[in-house]
Amino acid sequence: MDSDIALNDLRGERHHDESYDLHNGLRRRVRANSEAPREFSLPEADGGRDAWLFLAGCFMVEALIWGFPFSFGVFQDYYLTHEPFASKPSGIAIIGTSSTGIMYLSCPILFAAFKRWPTIRRSFTLVGLVINATAIIAASFATTVSHLVLTQGILYAIGGVMVYCPTIIFLDEWFIRRKGLAFGMMWAGTGVSGVVLPFIMSALLDKFGFRTTFRAYAVALALLATPLLFFIRPRLPLAQTSLHRRLDMSFLRMSTFWIPQMCNIIQGLGYFIPNIYLPTYARNQGMSGAQATVMLALVNLGVVFGAIWAGALTDRMHVSSVMGICSTGAALAVFLFWGLSVSVPMLCLFSLLYGLTAGGFSANYTGIVQGVKDRDTAVDSGMVFGFLAAGRGIGSVVSGPLSEALLHMQTWKGEAKLGYGTGYGLLIVFTGITAVAGSGSWFARRVGWV
Repeated sequence: MDSDIALNDLRGERHHDESYDLHNGLRRRVRANSEAPREFSLPEADGGRDAWLFLAGCFMVEALIWGFPFSFGVFQDYYLTHEPFASKPSGIAIIGTSSTGIMYLSCPILFAAFKRWPTIRRSFTLVGLVINATAIIAASFATTVSHLVLTQGILYAIGGVMVYCPTIIFLDEWFIRRKGLAFGMMWAGTGVSGVVLPFIMSALLDKFGFRTTFRAYAVALALLATPLLFFIRPRLPLAQTSLHRRLDMSFLRMSTFWIPQMCNIIQGLGYFIPNIYLPTYARNQGMSGAQATVMLALVNLGVVFGAIWAGALTDRMHVSSVMGICSTGAALAVFLFWGLSVSVPMLCLFSLLYGLTAGGFSANYTGIVQGVKDRDTAVDSGMVFGFLAAGRGIGSVVSGPLSEALLHMQTWKGEAKLGYGTGYGLLIVFTGITAVAGSGSWFARRVGWV
């Protein structure tokens, strides 16, 4: 990555002998002379106090930044039942999907910028946090759905990706052998936040309304996240020779990238639908607001464990196998437990199983990146990850208007049985089919394409 330092040419006669030592991928020059050598050592990778403090900071920042949009189901349920949005609800689903989608889609742009100007990485985390807080406060003044799309959706996403992308680059430096596990633990922060935040937001919305709730969260975000940015720092010093390096995009032609990427995009088209619609679906089945919130919290609880176990598996198994496990489990959960459920216990079981399986899918990104680098070590990990995140973003952005259109059709309502006959049947089937498509890499490997 950008932290590599090139060896200088040896020229002419020198007054002192020089030797070169390789230390965790960093080439550094040590002068051997009569004076005592100046010790230089890097913080320990894959462990040690600094590495674990960094990972803890990443976990908390992930929870604070991503937990808000991943709790959008609670906000959607509120907007559909309260003015000034209930009378003109068209486009409400786009608020949540535009927020997550733009954060994902912007990743390649940010990773390219950080490769070109690596010195701006840490400062972007603070600027991004300011934009996040500003977006939430601005959303508190909204009077139409379009205002929320611009603030809670687009502006929040811009700030969020500015905080998020540097953590990905730095985590790649801090963890090498345990990379999959480390990324899984960081992404589990979204799940933990998604368990807690829906209950907090639901209570605040019911008691104070969305304006006060947004302002309170903006203040809490600033107070909690700002001190954590101290721990979000690189492990490796920047090299002057790494500046202005040409971007290597050759990985886009590798089957080890584009086949998993196609599976990633298709899976993303359906992945976000339960997060958006579960609370509303639960209410339509006669469940209480508290029970509806529990469904969303259970999905995110499953994500906590799903991200960790899938991340750990990618350190031990081929990534296509892990993708197959996640996708098959998610498809079974959708078709069997969501499609056949109109009761609280079945819907709770679906929510937990879906989060546990589908929630681990993005933890496969580290394995995909490693597969690409096995083919070409010169490929930049950040750019590969950025394009994978962008693929996820395509699914997120498209799933908003697409899911509204599918729900509007009310296919099989009153004709099919159980969940398939509730008006959500087409959404359920679409989510299940896209989950199945996520296992395409496993089949591709069986025939030698990956």
